[in-house]
Amino acid sequence: MSAFAPDSLVLNRKLPLWYQVSQSLRASVLGRSPDASLRLPTEEQLAAHYGVSVLTMRQALKELEEEGLISRHRRRGTFIEPGARRSAPRRLLGSIDAIVAQQSGERTTILGHGPGRVPGDLAEHFPDSAEVVTYRRLRRDAESDEPTNWAENAVRPDVAARIDLADLERWPMTKVLRDAVGVRISRITDTVEARLADPETAELLQVPLLSPILHYTGVTYGEDGRVVDVARIRYRGDRFSFTVTVEAD
Repeated sequence: MSAFAPDSLVLNRKLPLWYQVSQSLRASVLGRSPDASLRLPTEEQLAAHYGVSVLTMRQALKELEEEGLISRHRRRGTFIEPGARRSAPRRLLGSIDAIVAQQSGERTTILGHGPGRVPGDLAEHFPDSAEVVTYRRLRRDAESDEPTNWAENAVRPDVAARIDLADLERWPMTKVLRDAVGVRISRITDTVEARLADPETAELLQVPLLSPILHYTGVTYGEDGRVVDVARIRYRGDRFSFTVTVEAD
C-alpha cells in the first residue's frame, strides 16, 4: 500500500488560507489512488507541506471532518473515511483547487473525443482558432455507480495535443491542464444556471426528460489571456446545488 501524498498548492494570500488548504486536501483525498493509505500525515507534517501554521491546518482538517471525509482519533491519528464521497452543496470561493475539488471523487468514462469546428456559441472564446478538440465524459458516483453529471470540454488544439486520455479518466480537466500538461492558469470564470434536461442529458444522467438540471460553464484562461478550455457540465438537479461565498478583504 502506498503512502498518502497530498498535492502541492500555491497559496493565494487574498483568500483564507484554511479554505485553500481544505480544498486542496479534499481534492487529494477524493482523487487518491485506490492503493493509497487511508492514514493522513500528522498535522505538523501537513502544515509544513502546505507552508501554513498548525492552527490553520487544524481548521482545514476540521472542515473535512465535518463533511465526513476524514475522522480524527486522539493518539491514533487522522484517517480518510473508506466511503468518503463528495457532498453537496459545494462552496465556490475563487480557488483553482476548489474547482478541482468539486470535480474529484467520481469514476469517469470517456464518451468520445476529437477535433471539429468551433461551435457557434463558443466562437467568442476562440477568435484565433477554426477548430477545437472536444472531450465528452460521463461521471458516476464511485460508490453507487449512479450517473451524476456529464461534461463537454472544448480545448485549444495546441493544448489538446499534450493531453493523455488516461489522465482524464483519473483527474478533472482542470487538474490535467494544470498539473499534467503544465498550463499556467490565470483564472476561471464560472456560470451556473438552471435548465431542463434535453434528450441526451436525460438518457446519460438517467433522469426524466425536461427535469431540472444545473448547467455549469467554466472558461479557463492561460497566463497569456487566451482561453484554454471551455467546460460545459450538466449536473443532476436532485444531487447538487451551488453556493457562492464572498469573503471580505
